[in-house]
Amino acid sequence: MNKSVVTNKGTVEGIEKGGYVVFKGIPYAKAPVGELRWKAPQELDAWEGTYKADTFQNMCMQELPKAEHPFMGRFHKEFYNNPEFVPGMGEDCLYLNIWVPEHEEGERLPVAFWIHGGGFGGGYSSELEFDGEAFCKKGVILVTINYRVNIFGFFAHPWLDAENERHISGNYGILDQIAALKWVANNIENFGGDSKNITVFGQSAGSMSTQVLCSSKLTGDIPAKAIMQSGISCDADVLYTPTLKEEEEIGERFVELTGKTSLEELRAMSTEELFEAKVKLDDEMWKTGRGLVVVPNADGYVMEKTVKDVWKEGTMKDIHYMCGVVTDDLGATPEEVKEGKKGILMEECKRWAATREEKGRPAYLYHFAHELPGDDWGAFHSSELWYTFGTLGRCWRPMEQNDYDLSEEMVTCWTNFMKTGDPNGESQIQEEKEKWESYTKENPYVKIFK
Repeated sequence: MNKSVVTNKGTVEGIEKGGYVVFKGIPYAKAPVGELRWKAPQELDAWEGTYKADTFQNMCMQELPKAEHPFMGRFHKEFYNNPEFVPGMGEDCLYLNIWVPEHEEGERLPVAFWIHGGGFGGGYSSELEFDGEAFCKKGVILVTINYRVNIFGFFAHPWLDAENERHISGNYGILDQIAALKWVANNIENFGGDSKNITVFGQSAGSMSTQVLCSSKLTGDIPAKAIMQSGISCDADVLYTPTLKEEEEIGERFVELTGKTSLEELRAMSTEELFEAKVKLDDEMWKTGRGLVVVPNADGYVMEKTVKDVWKEGTMKDIHYMCGVVTDDLGATPEEVKEGKKGILMEECKRWAATREEKGRPAYLYHFAHELPGDDWGAFHSSELWYTFGTLGRCWRPMEQNDYDLSEEMVTCWTNFMKTGDPNGESQIQEEKEKWESYTKENPYVKIFK
Protein backbone atom coordinates (compact mmCIF):
# COMPACT_ATOMS: atom_id res chain seq x y z
CA MET A 1 0.00 0.00 0.00
CA ASN A 2 1.13 3.53 -0.75
CA LYS A 3 1.14 5.64 2.39
CA SER A 4 2.58 8.69 0.59
CA VAL A 5 0.19 10.54 -1.70
CA VAL A 6 0.71 13.69 -3.77
CA THR A 7 -2.16 16.19 -3.42
CA ASN A 8 -2.60 19.43 -5.34
CA LYS A 9 -0.86 21.28 -2.49
CA GLY A 10 1.89 18.84 -1.59
CA THR A 11 2.73 15.32 -0.45
CA VAL A 12 1.03 13.74 2.56
CA GLU A 13 2.16 10.64 4.40
CA GLY A 14 -0.28 8.51 6.38
CA ILE A 15 -0.03 5.59 8.78
CA GLU A 16 -0.19 2.05 7.46
CA LYS A 17 -2.53 -0.22 9.39
CA GLY A 18 -3.63 -3.80 8.79
CA GLY A 19 -5.33 -3.64 5.40
CA TYR A 20 -5.65 0.15 5.15
CA VAL A 21 -3.83 3.48 5.47
CA VAL A 22 -5.19 6.35 7.56
CA PHE A 23 -4.29 9.98 6.85
CA LYS A 24 -5.02 12.14 9.89
CA GLY A 25 -5.37 15.89 10.00
CA ILE A 26 -4.84 16.96 6.38
CA PRO A 27 -5.50 20.71 5.99
CA TYR A 28 -8.05 21.60 3.30
CA ALA A 29 -8.13 25.41 3.74
CA LYS A 30 -6.17 28.16 5.43
CA ALA A 31 -6.63 28.57 9.17
CA PRO A 32 -9.63 30.94 9.64
CA VAL A 33 -7.85 33.13 12.18
CA GLY A 34 -7.24 36.86 12.53
CA GLU A 35 -8.68 38.68 9.53
CA LEU A 36 -10.01 35.37 8.19
CA ARG A 37 -12.35 34.93 11.17
CA TRP A 38 -15.90 35.04 9.75
CA LYS A 39 -14.79 34.81 6.15
CA ALA A 40 -15.29 32.07 3.58
CA PRO A 41 -12.54 29.41 3.70
CA GLN A 42 -9.45 30.44 1.74
CA GLU A 43 -7.45 28.16 -0.53
CA LEU A 44 -4.31 26.68 0.99
CA ASP A 45 -0.81 27.60 -0.12
CA ALA A 46 1.30 24.72 -1.39
CA TRP A 47 3.85 23.26 1.01
CA GLU A 48 7.31 21.85 0.46
CA GLY A 49 8.43 18.47 1.68
CA THR A 50 6.09 15.85 3.14
CA TYR A 51 3.21 16.60 5.49
CA LYS A 52 3.05 13.94 8.21
CA ALA A 53 -0.64 13.08 8.44
CA ASP A 54 -0.26 11.05 11.63
CA THR A 55 -2.22 13.06 14.22
CA PHE A 56 -5.84 14.16 14.50
CA GLN A 57 -5.77 17.96 14.53
CA ASN A 58 -7.75 20.56 16.49
CA MET A 59 -11.49 20.36 16.70
CA CYS A 60 -13.15 23.70 15.95
CA MET A 61 -13.96 26.01 18.87
CA GLN A 62 -16.85 24.70 20.96
CA GLU A 63 -18.00 23.81 24.46
CA LEU A 64 -17.78 20.07 24.95
CA PRO A 65 -20.59 18.32 26.85
CA LYS A 66 -19.91 18.27 30.59
CA ALA A 67 -20.37 15.10 32.64
CA GLU A 68 -22.44 16.92 35.26
CA HIS A 69 -24.88 18.49 32.79
CA PRO A 70 -28.43 17.14 33.41
CA PHE A 71 -29.03 16.39 29.72
CA MET A 72 -25.70 16.61 27.85
CA GLY A 73 -24.00 14.51 30.52
CA ARG A 74 -25.30 11.41 28.78
CA PHE A 75 -23.43 12.41 25.60
CA HIS A 76 -20.25 13.05 27.58
CA LYS A 77 -20.45 9.55 28.99
CA GLU A 78 -21.28 8.05 25.60
CA PHE A 79 -18.89 9.80 23.22
CA TYR A 80 -16.44 12.12 25.00
CA ASN A 81 -15.13 10.11 27.94
CA ASN A 82 -11.90 8.86 26.32
CA PRO A 83 -9.11 11.50 26.31
CA GLU A 84 -7.34 9.61 23.51
CA PHE A 85 -10.13 10.71 21.16
CA VAL A 86 -10.45 14.30 22.39
CA PRO A 87 -7.88 16.36 20.45
CA GLY A 88 -6.93 19.97 20.97
CA MET A 89 -9.27 22.85 20.21
CA GLY A 90 -8.70 26.05 18.28
CA GLU A 91 -9.77 28.28 15.42
CA ASP A 92 -7.08 26.62 13.30
CA CYS A 93 -9.27 23.58 12.70
CA LEU A 94 -10.04 23.07 9.00
CA TYR A 95 -8.69 19.55 8.64
CA LEU A 96 -9.96 16.23 7.31
CA ASN A 97 -9.10 12.56 7.79
CA ILE A 98 -9.03 9.79 5.17
CA TRP A 99 -9.11 6.01 5.60
CA VAL A 100 -8.03 4.18 2.43
CA PRO A 101 -8.37 0.39 2.02
CA GLU A 102 -5.75 -1.74 0.34
CA HIS A 103 -6.50 -1.74 -3.39
CA GLU A 104 -5.07 -2.53 -6.79
CA GLU A 105 -3.09 0.03 -8.80
CA GLY A 106 -5.51 2.11 -10.86
CA GLU A 107 -8.57 0.89 -8.94
CA ARG A 108 -11.16 3.56 -8.16
CA LEU A 109 -13.00 3.01 -4.87
CA PRO A 110 -16.30 4.58 -3.75
CA VAL A 111 -15.91 7.45 -1.29
CA ALA A 112 -17.96 8.22 1.84
CA PHE A 113 -17.82 11.88 2.92
CA TRP A 114 -18.98 12.21 6.55
CA ILE A 115 -20.36 15.39 8.16
CA HIS A 116 -20.63 15.16 11.96
CA GLY A 117 -23.60 16.36 13.98
CA GLY A 118 -23.73 18.53 17.08
CA GLY A 119 -26.53 21.03 16.55
CA PHE A 120 -24.19 23.28 14.51
CA GLY A 121 -22.64 24.13 17.86
CA GLY A 122 -20.18 21.28 18.39
CA GLY A 123 -18.82 17.97 17.19
CA TYR A 124 -15.63 17.05 15.35
CA SER A 125 -14.20 14.65 12.81
CA SER A 126 -12.28 12.28 15.08
CA GLU A 127 -14.89 11.52 17.73
CA LEU A 128 -14.66 8.18 19.51
CA GLU A 129 -17.44 6.61 17.46
CA PHE A 130 -16.00 7.54 14.03
CA ASP A 131 -13.51 5.26 12.32
CA GLY A 132 -12.92 4.00 8.80
CA GLU A 133 -11.70 0.45 9.39
CA ALA A 134 -15.12 -1.19 8.92
CA PHE A 135 -15.72 0.76 5.71
CA CYS A 136 -12.25 -0.15 4.44
CA LYS A 137 -13.03 -3.83 4.95
CA LYS A 138 -15.95 -3.31 2.56
CA GLY A 139 -13.81 -1.50 -0.02
CA VAL A 140 -14.99 2.05 0.70
CA ILE A 141 -12.83 5.11 1.45
CA LEU A 142 -14.04 7.17 4.42
CA VAL A 143 -13.42 10.91 4.77
CA THR A 144 -14.38 12.80 7.95
CA ILE A 145 -14.13 16.59 8.22
CA ASN A 146 -14.06 19.45 10.68
CA TYR A 147 -16.05 22.60 9.97
CA ARG A 148 -16.57 25.79 11.96
CA VAL A 149 -19.49 25.64 14.40
CA ASN A 150 -21.48 27.94 16.72
CA ILE A 151 -20.54 31.63 16.69
CA PHE A 152 -17.38 30.94 14.67
CA GLY A 153 -19.26 29.14 11.91
CA PHE A 154 -22.66 30.81 11.68
CA PHE A 155 -22.43 34.40 12.95
CA ALA A 156 -24.35 36.75 10.62
CA HIS A 157 -24.27 40.53 10.85
CA PRO A 158 -24.69 43.57 8.56
CA TRP A 159 -21.04 44.49 9.20
CA LEU A 160 -20.01 41.18 7.65
CA ASP A 161 -22.47 41.62 4.76
CA ALA A 162 -20.72 44.86 3.86
CA GLU A 163 -17.39 43.06 3.39
CA ASN A 164 -18.47 41.05 0.34
CA GLU A 165 -20.12 41.77 -2.98
CA ARG A 166 -23.04 39.41 -2.33
CA HIS A 167 -23.88 41.16 0.97
CA ILE A 168 -24.33 37.90 2.87
CA SER A 169 -22.89 36.38 6.03
CA GLY A 170 -23.21 33.51 8.45
CA ASN A 171 -22.83 30.30 6.46
CA TYR A 172 -19.10 29.86 7.06
CA GLY A 173 -19.47 26.35 8.45
CA ILE A 174 -21.39 25.25 5.35
CA LEU A 175 -18.79 26.90 3.11
CA ASP A 176 -16.15 24.92 5.01
CA GLN A 177 -18.02 21.71 4.21
CA ILE A 178 -18.22 22.68 0.54
CA ALA A 179 -14.50 23.53 0.46
CA ALA A 180 -13.68 20.15 2.00
CA LEU A 181 -15.95 18.36 -0.49
CA LYS A 182 -14.26 20.13 -3.41
CA TRP A 183 -10.84 19.26 -1.96
CA VAL A 184 -11.89 15.61 -1.88
CA ALA A 185 -13.26 15.75 -5.44
CA ASN A 186 -9.98 17.28 -6.65
CA ASN A 187 -7.63 14.95 -4.77
CA ILE A 188 -9.29 11.65 -3.90
CA GLU A 189 -8.29 9.88 -7.13
CA ASN A 190 -4.66 10.20 -6.00
CA PHE A 191 -5.68 8.16 -2.94
CA GLY A 192 -7.43 5.52 -5.07
CA GLY A 193 -10.93 6.99 -4.83
CA ASP A 194 -13.55 7.60 -7.49
CA SER A 195 -14.31 11.33 -7.68
CA LYS A 196 -17.52 10.49 -9.56
CA ASN A 197 -18.80 8.23 -6.78
CA ILE A 198 -18.84 10.33 -3.60
CA THR A 199 -21.60 9.74 -1.06
CA VAL A 200 -22.24 12.68 1.26
CA PHE A 201 -23.70 11.52 4.56
CA GLY A 202 -24.24 12.95 8.01
CA GLN A 203 -26.24 12.69 11.21
CA SER A 204 -28.40 15.28 12.98
CA ALA A 205 -26.86 18.66 12.05
CA GLY A 206 -24.68 16.68 9.64
CA SER A 207 -27.83 15.32 8.03
CA MET A 208 -29.23 18.83 7.67
CA SER A 209 -25.87 19.86 6.20
CA THR A 210 -26.11 16.98 3.74
CA GLN A 211 -29.45 18.36 2.57
CA VAL A 212 -27.86 21.78 2.10
CA LEU A 213 -24.99 20.34 0.06
CA CYS A 214 -27.50 18.41 -2.05
CA SER A 215 -29.53 21.60 -2.57
CA SER A 216 -26.75 24.11 -3.24
CA LYS A 217 -25.51 24.94 -6.72
CA LEU A 218 -22.06 25.43 -5.19
CA THR A 219 -21.50 21.67 -4.97
CA GLY A 220 -22.28 21.08 -8.65
CA ASP A 221 -22.39 17.42 -9.57
CA ILE A 222 -19.97 16.25 -6.86
CA PRO A 223 -22.45 14.34 -4.63
CA ALA A 224 -23.40 11.09 -6.35
CA LYS A 225 -25.46 9.78 -3.43
CA ALA A 226 -26.56 10.97 0.01
CA ILE A 227 -27.57 9.49 3.36
CA MET A 228 -29.41 11.61 5.92
CA GLN A 229 -29.47 10.24 9.46
CA SER A 230 -31.80 11.79 12.07
CA GLY A 231 -32.16 15.26 10.64
CA ILE A 232 -34.68 16.33 8.00
CA SER A 233 -35.23 20.10 7.96
CA CYS A 234 -38.72 20.66 9.34
CA ASP A 235 -41.19 23.32 10.36
CA ALA A 236 -40.31 26.25 12.61
CA ASP A 237 -41.10 24.41 15.82
CA VAL A 238 -38.63 21.60 15.06
CA LEU A 239 -35.65 22.17 12.76
CA TYR A 240 -35.97 25.56 11.15
CA THR A 241 -33.97 27.27 8.40
CA PRO A 242 -33.94 30.99 9.23
CA THR A 243 -33.58 33.80 6.72
CA LEU A 244 -30.42 35.87 6.55
CA LYS A 245 -32.29 38.79 8.13
CA GLU A 246 -33.40 36.64 11.07
CA GLU A 247 -29.83 35.46 11.68
CA GLU A 248 -28.56 39.03 11.38
CA GLU A 249 -30.96 40.13 14.11
CA ILE A 250 -29.56 37.41 16.37
CA GLY A 251 -26.05 38.50 15.38
CA GLU A 252 -26.84 42.09 16.31
CA ARG A 253 -27.98 40.97 19.75
CA PHE A 254 -24.77 38.97 20.11
CA VAL A 255 -22.71 42.07 19.34
CA GLU A 256 -24.65 44.03 21.97
CA LEU A 257 -23.71 41.36 24.51
CA THR A 258 -20.01 41.71 23.60
CA GLY A 259 -20.08 45.48 24.11
CA LYS A 260 -18.01 45.96 20.94
CA THR A 261 -18.65 48.69 18.39
CA SER A 262 -16.84 47.48 15.27
CA LEU A 263 -15.89 44.37 13.33
CA GLU A 264 -12.24 45.08 14.05
CA GLU A 265 -12.94 44.89 17.78
CA LEU A 266 -14.88 41.64 17.34
CA ARG A 267 -12.03 40.03 15.40
CA ALA A 268 -9.62 41.10 18.12
CA MET A 269 -11.64 39.35 20.84
CA SER A 270 -10.29 36.16 22.37
CA THR A 271 -12.19 32.93 21.93
CA GLU A 272 -12.96 32.98 25.67
CA GLU A 273 -14.55 36.43 25.40
CA LEU A 274 -16.63 35.34 22.42
CA PHE A 275 -17.85 32.26 24.25
CA GLU A 276 -18.78 34.34 27.29
CA ALA A 277 -21.10 36.43 25.10
CA LYS A 278 -22.38 33.32 23.30
CA VAL A 279 -23.40 31.73 26.62
CA LYS A 280 -25.41 34.85 27.47
CA LEU A 281 -27.05 34.75 24.04
CA ASP A 282 -27.94 31.06 24.44
CA ASP A 283 -29.48 31.71 27.85
CA GLU A 284 -31.66 34.46 26.39
CA MET A 285 -32.72 32.34 23.43
CA TRP A 286 -33.63 29.28 25.50
CA LYS A 287 -35.68 31.41 27.90
CA THR A 288 -37.71 32.72 24.96
CA GLY A 289 -38.12 29.23 23.50
CA ARG A 290 -35.94 29.97 20.46
CA GLY A 291 -33.65 26.93 20.87
CA LEU A 292 -30.91 26.58 18.25
CA VAL A 293 -30.37 29.98 16.67
CA VAL A 294 -26.79 30.36 15.39
CA VAL A 295 -27.32 28.03 12.43
CA PRO A 296 -27.23 28.05 8.59
CA ASN A 297 -29.45 30.63 6.94
CA ALA A 298 -31.18 30.96 3.58
CA ASP A 299 -28.95 33.71 2.18
CA GLY A 300 -29.88 33.40 -1.50
CA TYR A 301 -26.40 32.16 -2.44
CA VAL A 302 -25.14 29.23 -0.38
CA MET A 303 -28.78 28.38 0.27
CA GLU A 304 -30.99 30.00 -2.36
CA LYS A 305 -34.09 28.87 -0.46
CA THR A 306 -34.79 26.96 2.73
CA VAL A 307 -33.95 23.30 2.39
CA LYS A 308 -37.55 22.35 2.97
CA ASP A 309 -38.73 24.62 0.15
CA VAL A 310 -36.17 23.01 -2.13
CA TRP A 311 -37.27 19.47 -1.40
CA LYS A 312 -40.97 20.38 -1.45
CA GLU A 313 -40.39 21.67 -4.97
CA GLY A 314 -38.40 18.56 -5.84
CA THR A 315 -35.31 20.48 -6.88
CA MET A 316 -32.72 18.69 -4.76
CA LYS A 317 -30.03 16.98 -6.81
CA ASP A 318 -31.36 14.02 -8.76
CA ILE A 319 -29.25 11.36 -7.04
CA HIS A 320 -29.76 8.26 -4.88
CA TYR A 321 -30.90 8.94 -1.29
CA MET A 322 -31.25 7.09 2.01
CA CYS A 323 -32.94 8.70 5.00
CA GLY A 324 -33.80 7.48 8.48
CA VAL A 325 -34.36 8.06 12.16
CA VAL A 326 -33.72 6.59 15.58
CA THR A 327 -36.68 5.70 17.83
CA ASP A 328 -35.98 8.37 20.44
CA ASP A 329 -34.99 11.11 18.00
CA LEU A 330 -36.70 14.47 18.33
CA GLY A 331 -40.45 14.09 18.57
CA ALA A 332 -40.54 10.37 19.32
CA THR A 333 -40.96 8.74 22.72
CA PRO A 334 -41.01 5.05 23.65
CA GLU A 335 -44.75 5.44 24.29
CA GLU A 336 -45.28 6.77 20.77
CA VAL A 337 -43.30 3.92 19.28
CA LYS A 338 -45.40 1.36 21.18
CA GLU A 339 -48.47 3.01 19.69
CA GLY A 340 -47.01 2.58 16.22
CA LYS A 341 -45.87 6.16 15.84
CA LYS A 342 -42.42 6.96 14.51
CA GLY A 343 -42.22 10.60 15.55
CA ILE A 344 -41.97 13.88 13.75
CA LEU A 345 -38.72 13.18 11.93
CA MET A 346 -39.99 9.93 10.40
CA GLU A 347 -43.09 11.68 9.14
CA GLU A 348 -40.85 14.30 7.57
CA CYS A 349 -38.78 11.52 5.97
CA LYS A 350 -41.93 10.04 4.45
CA ARG A 351 -43.15 13.36 3.11
CA TRP A 352 -39.73 14.03 1.64
CA ALA A 353 -39.58 10.52 0.13
CA ALA A 354 -42.85 11.23 -1.66
CA THR A 355 -41.14 14.08 -3.53
CA ARG A 356 -38.39 11.70 -4.63
CA GLU A 357 -40.93 9.20 -5.95
CA GLU A 358 -42.54 11.97 -7.99
CA LYS A 359 -39.14 12.58 -9.58
CA GLY A 360 -38.90 8.92 -10.53
CA ARG A 361 -36.14 7.93 -8.12
CA PRO A 362 -37.60 6.60 -4.85
CA ALA A 363 -35.52 6.84 -1.69
CA TYR A 364 -34.71 4.20 0.93
CA LEU A 365 -36.01 4.80 4.47
CA TYR A 366 -34.96 3.17 7.73
CA HIS A 367 -35.82 3.23 11.44
CA PHE A 368 -33.16 2.28 14.02
CA ALA A 369 -35.14 0.77 16.90
CA HIS A 370 -32.42 -1.23 18.67
CA GLU A 371 -32.22 -0.58 22.41
CA LEU A 372 -28.59 -0.43 23.47
CA PRO A 373 -27.44 -2.59 26.41
CA GLY A 374 -26.09 -1.18 29.66
CA ASP A 375 -28.83 1.25 30.76
CA ASP A 376 -32.39 2.34 30.00
CA TRP A 377 -31.62 4.98 27.38
CA GLY A 378 -33.09 2.78 24.66
CA ALA A 379 -32.56 3.76 21.02
CA PHE A 380 -31.48 7.34 21.72
CA HIS A 381 -30.42 10.13 19.38
CA SER A 382 -26.94 9.30 17.95
CA SER A 383 -26.98 5.73 19.26
CA GLU A 384 -26.88 4.26 15.74
CA LEU A 385 -23.44 5.75 15.11
CA TRP A 386 -21.65 2.92 16.93
CA TYR A 387 -23.36 0.53 14.53
CA THR A 388 -23.01 2.42 11.25
CA PHE A 389 -19.27 2.87 11.81
CA GLY A 390 -18.66 -0.58 13.29
CA THR A 391 -17.01 0.86 16.40
CA LEU A 392 -18.85 -1.09 19.11
CA GLY A 393 -15.53 -2.15 20.62
CA ARG A 394 -14.85 1.45 21.68
CA CYS A 395 -18.14 1.84 23.51
CA TRP A 396 -18.40 1.39 27.28
CA ARG A 397 -21.54 -0.70 26.92
CA PRO A 398 -21.58 -4.51 27.35
CA MET A 399 -22.21 -5.23 23.68
CA GLU A 400 -23.42 -8.71 22.81
CA GLN A 401 -23.25 -10.83 19.66
CA ASN A 402 -26.59 -9.51 18.41
CA ASP A 403 -25.14 -5.97 18.58
CA TYR A 404 -22.17 -6.98 16.45
CA ASP A 405 -24.46 -8.80 14.00
CA LEU A 406 -26.64 -5.69 13.69
CA SER A 407 -23.60 -3.49 13.14
CA GLU A 408 -22.33 -5.81 10.40
CA GLU A 409 -25.71 -5.64 8.68
CA MET A 410 -25.81 -1.83 8.86
CA VAL A 411 -22.23 -1.34 7.67
CA THR A 412 -23.01 -3.68 4.78
CA CYS A 413 -26.18 -1.77 3.86
CA TRP A 414 -24.46 1.62 4.08
CA THR A 415 -21.45 0.57 2.00
CA ASN A 416 -23.61 -1.28 -0.54
CA PHE A 417 -25.53 1.94 -1.03
CA MET A 418 -22.29 3.88 -1.40
CA LYS A 419 -21.14 1.48 -4.09
CA THR A 420 -24.32 1.02 -6.11
CA GLY A 421 -27.09 3.32 -4.85
CA ASP A 422 -28.91 0.25 -3.50
CA PRO A 423 -28.44 -0.84 0.15
CA ASN A 424 -29.09 -4.42 -0.92
CA GLY A 425 -26.02 -4.31 -3.13
CA GLU A 426 -25.78 -6.02 -6.48
CA SER A 427 -27.30 -9.11 -4.88
CA GLN A 428 -29.19 -9.82 -1.65
CA ILE A 429 -27.16 -9.06 1.49
CA GLN A 430 -28.00 -12.44 2.93
CA GLU A 431 -30.57 -14.85 1.62
CA GLU A 432 -32.46 -14.90 4.90
CA LYS A 433 -32.70 -11.10 5.06
CA GLU A 434 -35.77 -9.38 3.72
CA LYS A 435 -35.03 -7.15 0.75
CA TRP A 436 -34.89 -3.45 1.58
CA GLU A 437 -37.46 -1.93 -0.77
CA SER A 438 -37.50 1.74 -1.73
CA TYR A 439 -40.30 3.84 -0.25
CA THR A 440 -43.33 4.55 -2.43
CA LYS A 441 -46.94 5.48 -1.76
CA GLU A 442 -48.06 2.04 -2.90
CA ASN A 443 -45.31 0.31 -0.95
CA PRO A 444 -44.39 2.52 2.06
CA TYR A 445 -41.50 0.31 3.13
CA VAL A 446 -39.30 1.34 6.05
CA LYS A 447 -36.36 -0.91 6.97
CA ILE A 448 -36.32 -1.64 10.71
CA PHE A 449 -32.96 -2.21 12.41
CA LYS A 450 -33.67 -3.80 15.78
